[in-house]
Amino acid sequence: MPIEYWRVETAGIRGGILKRPARIPPPQSGTNAFCCSMEVKNFDSVATQILDRGGQVALPKFAVPGVCWQGYFIDPDGNTFGLFQADSNAK
Repeated sequence: MPIEYWRVETAGIRGGILKRPARIPPPQSGTNAFCCSMEVKNFDSVATQILDRGGQVALPKFAVPGVCWQGYFIDPDGNTFGLFQADSNAK
């Protein structure tokens, strides 16, 4: 049975992404899979764009001390994902 599948390849690892195989869980039920996080150059700018396009904050921006700023969002399809901005001064 054919399924939607996207390959992900980098210099070090290979992987893939599948379309969600089940119904979207109801709000406030948590994630039903791991959350991908993406590095961005400007966390606040990208967060604003996400909210302007119908996304929601799942977990507000927080510091991973000495590493980055991190936060999680929910897209309009109910998928949870993270953003991080590298910053060795994050506190």
